Amino acid sequence: MASELPPVGFIGVGAMGGPMARNLLRAGYAVRAYDTQPERVAACGAAGAAAPDEVVAQTEIVCLSLPSSDAFVRVAEETLLLNARPGQVFIDFGTTTPPETRRVAGALAAAGVDLLDAPVSGGEAGAQKAELRMFVGGDAATFERCLPLLAAVAGRDGITYCGPSGAGQVVKGVNQLAMGLGAAAYLEAVAFGVRARVDPAVLRAAVGGTGGTGHWREHLDTVAARVAQGHGDQLGVKFRELPYFLREAREQGFSLPLTETLYTVCDAGERVVVDDNRPAPSFWHELMKDPKAR
Repeated sequence: MASELPPVGFIGVGAMGGPMARNLLRAGYAVRAYDTQPERVAACGAAGAAAPDEVVAQTEIVCLSLPSSDAFVRVAEETLLLNARPGQVFIDFGTTTPPETRRVAGALAAAGVDLLDAPVSGGEAGAQKAELRMFVGGDAATFERCLPLLAAVAGRDGITYCGPSGAGQVVKGVNQLAMGLGAAAYLEAVAFGVRARVDPAVLRAAVGGTGGTGHWREHLDTVAARVAQGHGDQLGVKFRELPYFLREAREQGFSLPLTETLYTVCDAGERVVVDDNRPAPSFWHELMKDPKAR
């Protein structure tokens, strides 16, 4: 059966891409991979490639799991567009700004190549267990053809076809904004109590827990618990990806006022935490700063 499966390339086998490549290997796919850190390729068990263009040259379907929108666009322009062959399929598992996804997809389509944008949610643990939510945009027939491969990566139950190119990235934006804006709202609510000299453990006991309409008390309880433990700075609000979705909103002609405000406040702040291996601001840190320091 393994011989009937198309050879798969994988560019970027780090925290998310590594487990994804291993899932493909377990499903019987032959995987040739490239990463800027060759030891990652060895760790996931794939056959190694000396360069990303070698991956494109030797496989029919090429998956990418890269750390940022800029990284994907750079690889697309420097490798994919220059080496693609008609009939190939490229699958972007990373989070890329939707306008760039549509631009790259259009350029590849002119060369007879399909791009699926297939960002995921579920983190490294979900990738390891093949239990991810996956939001897929691109040609519907190509999606159906690649569904067995996508299911090997994410598990069939979590995959949703969202529409044409860029739609997967838009739906990922809904996912990230719901998480980031929600976390920011609870952080600000807890900050109100803490700045007014109430112990966060008291806030948790009084307002958190279960009961009431929906699950908001549980979410607040989680945030208040982290603050009470002294880890409020580590609660992220998806800062690094907010510009992706703000750009889409601007290009589509609508506004995201809460997202814009959140990004502006954070972007003006000190880089006091690490997010995706990069220095980043902390919304909690900004909320708790002395007003005179702002």
